[in-house]
Amino acid sequence: MKILKKILLSAFIAASISMSAVSTSVLAEPGEGRIVYSPGDAIDLAMAKIQKALDAITTGSDPATVASLIKEAIDAGKELNANDKVDMAKQRANNKLKAARGHAKEGAIQEAEQELREAKKSYNDMKGLL
Repeated sequence: MKILKKILLSAFIAASISMSAVSTSVLAEPGEGRIVYSPGDAIDLAMAKIQKALDAITTGSDPATVASLIKEAIDAGKELNANDKVDMAKQRANNKLKAARGHAKEGAIQEAEQELREAKKSYNDMKGLL
C-alpha cells in the first residue's frame, strides 16, 4: 500500500508538470476584432492621444473633457507590450498621466498640462528602449 501511494503521487506530480509545460498563453491568438499593435505603433498611438489632450487644453476645453482625453491616453498605453525595460518606463509615464488626470479633475489645468508634456517626453524616450 505504501509503494502504491508513492507511485500514484509520483505519477500525479509528473502529470501536473507535463500539463503546465504547455502554456495556453503561448498558443493564444488575438480574438476576432482585436487589433494588435507593434510596440512602436503603440507608442505612437499613446503619444497621439496625449497630444490630443494637450490640444484640448490649449483650446480651452473644460476639465472633464481633458480628463476623459487623458483617460484615453492611459488606455492607449495599455496596448504597449515589449520588454521589461519598456514596461517600467511605461509605468512611470502612466503615473504621470494619472497625475495629470487627477489635476484635470481638480481643475488645475496648468499642472495637468505640465504632467502631460512630461508623459509625452517619457513615451518618446521609450522608442530608444525598443
